[in-house]
Amino acid sequence: MSDYTLEELATELAALDFDRFGYDEAWELGRRFHEQSVAQGLPVALAVFLGDQLVFQSALRGTSADTDDWLRRKARTVRRFGVSTLAVMRTFEARGWSFDERSKLDPRKYAAAGGGYPIIVAGSLVGAVVASGLPHLRDHELVVGLLTALRDGRHDAASGAEGGAS
Repeated sequence: MSDYTLEELATELAALDFDRFGYDEAWELGRRFHEQSVAQGLPVALAVFLGDQLVFQSALRGTSADTDDWLRRKARTVRRFGVSTLAVMRTFEARGWSFDERSKLDPRKYAAAGGGYPIIVAGSLVGAVVASGLPHLRDHELVVGLLTALRDGRHDAASGAEGGAS
């Protein structure tokens, strides 16, 4: 697991610019998530948004309504900043700031912790993929792995992860 510098996160984001991403891709990404997470027994939830529309959501055993709240908060953060929630967190940390205090955003509506990722098509933000339920860096790796596998047409996805909550 990397510490994920801002440079690494920017490189990662640039590599995950899709030619297209619509309802079919959202369904395929969600299907892969569900299949993989059930097989690994992960206590995690995933949501895929196109614009503001929730087009896929799956919550597995071990998640709760609090997990759903994390999904919504991370998705708002992605839509607000246009980068991963981990990149937002690292940006504030690099300046010595607390996201909750310095962003002036309601922490009940926004969250800067790994697991929220923008869906970029031809350089434009079209949606967000968010995972929650694992430690936040594992949430990030899960989403990036799923997006990378989908982009590459592979049927494998992200690395396995242990439980935790974010």
